Amino acid sequence: MALNNTYDARLQQETAVGAGVQILLLALLGPAIGMGVAGWLSGLAFAFATWAVLSRALHRSALRSFGPANRVTLGRATLVGGVTALVADSFQSTPPVTLLVGLTAVALLLDGVDGKVARRTGTCSTLGARFDMEVDAFLILVLSVYVSTLLGPWVLLIGAMRYAFVAAAHFAPWLNAPLPPSFARKTVAAVQGIALLIAGSSLLPHPAELTVVLAALGSLVWSFGRDVAWLWRHGRISAAEMAVEPDSAPAGTVQAKVLELAAR
Repeated sequence: MALNNTYDARLQQETAVGAGVQILLLALLGPAIGMGVAGWLSGLAFAFATWAVLSRALHRSALRSFGPANRVTLGRATLVGGVTALVADSFQSTPPVTLLVGLTAVALLLDGVDGKVARRTGTCSTLGARFDMEVDAFLILVLSVYVSTLLGPWVLLIGAMRYAFVAAAHFAPWLNAPLPPSFARKTVAAVQGIALLIAGSSLLPHPAELTVVLAALGSLVWSFGRDVAWLWRHGRISAAEMAVEPDSAPAGTVQAKVLELAAR
């Protein structure tokens, strides 16, 4: 018990340091750009929420070390917190586009680094993968909010689609079944951040930015549609087939996962 408490204390120290770095970044950005109340509140809220959620997840996990990959992801989360503050502040004053694009670009460039670090150091974990995914999703949401002020509210569909999928899974448990790995899915996800970054930079003519973001949205709709169709075929149908012999579903398969969810 004492050893577990020691590990937990070390993990909590890591999250506290992350929150501290986030606040330090805000302290540097605030005076430099004359950040308003909205920016400060959004940045601080992001720092507190990240610390609280991550601390709780680590406490419930079996991890004994935070690990180098999670440190990279935490660094990305710090950058995303800065982007969040800048986007919130943009509703009150002209945003520093160069700074916004710079922070976003670094966060996007680091998006595959944590995974590579985890594989090379043998520190892959379910929590780390989920942490990485949530940071990515929130960055896309924040960017879509910013770009929506330039191109129109329809851009919010890009940031909201993943959260809508998660909400739908509460009413349709078959959507929670695991999906097979897909390079196309990863590519489409990466395209969203790049497209929003291009549009947010305002370097291209308006029609070109519109085309880029529309293409990104179209690819995202295709990707989610393909995954939902796969889950429908291999989730609901497989569950119905296995209902006659529920004990015959091999552990770890889609059928077993669906049957487990249906039993809850």
